[in-house]
Amino acid sequence: MIMEERLTAFINSLDEGNPVYLNELEKEARETNVPVIRPETQSLLRTLIAIGRPREILEIGTAIGFSALCMSEYAPEGCHITTIEKYEKRIPEARKNFRRFGKEDVITLLDGDAAKVLTRLEGPYDLIFMDAAKGQYPILLPEVLRLLKEGGLLVSDNVLQDGDILESRYAVTRRKRTIHARMREYLYEIKHHPCLVTSILPVGDGVAVSTKIRSRNGLESTEPERERYE
Repeated sequence: MIMEERLTAFINSLDEGNPVYLNELEKEARETNVPVIRPETQSLLRTLIAIGRPREILEIGTAIGFSALCMSEYAPEGCHITTIEKYEKRIPEARKNFRRFGKEDVITLLDGDAAKVLTRLEGPYDLIFMDAAKGQYPILLPEVLRLLKEGGLLVSDNVLQDGDILESRYAVTRRKRTIHARMREYLYEIKHHPCLVTSILPVGDGVAVSTKIRSRNGLESTEPERERYE
């Protein structure tokens, strides 16, 4: 656990919660082992949306549509959400849920590999929620930055990998080493990129909140040297 369980439970107990339909959908997802964003991450997103009042939101990783529906519930009137999903089994479920809860006009689902779909989008987006396959984060970052407006927010979920991010690559199981290395690369990128200011928070499974600024070195995009992790 990133945060001690009793402390997390206490913080979550203070939350006012979501509308009934979202609670029901979250329960359905957990009963069928579909991953959805954790309650504390939901709370953070609600707060960021209330502060930033985004008009255009891009989500990378739809699953069954819970997080998109959650964001739509708290977004300002007139906000539109574009969400991308490539897992064929989840796409019809998400579309059904958007119809089921009357959000078809608010949420647009694009199916396909995010790396390809992103290149076809024009943006700009006020908020981008990154919740795709974790090994893809550094690969998607250049297009995400292109699409994010100056002053916009990039929210990246599950960046601390249940604490495994602290470990040496040799301390994690072999099958997780590529994801482990790529997530460390991603965190280094977003903390050192000249066009981003980033805070990494021990919320849920770790959330990085970045805002896009005018480049500190006067360049539009400069890739920082990447630290090597062993």
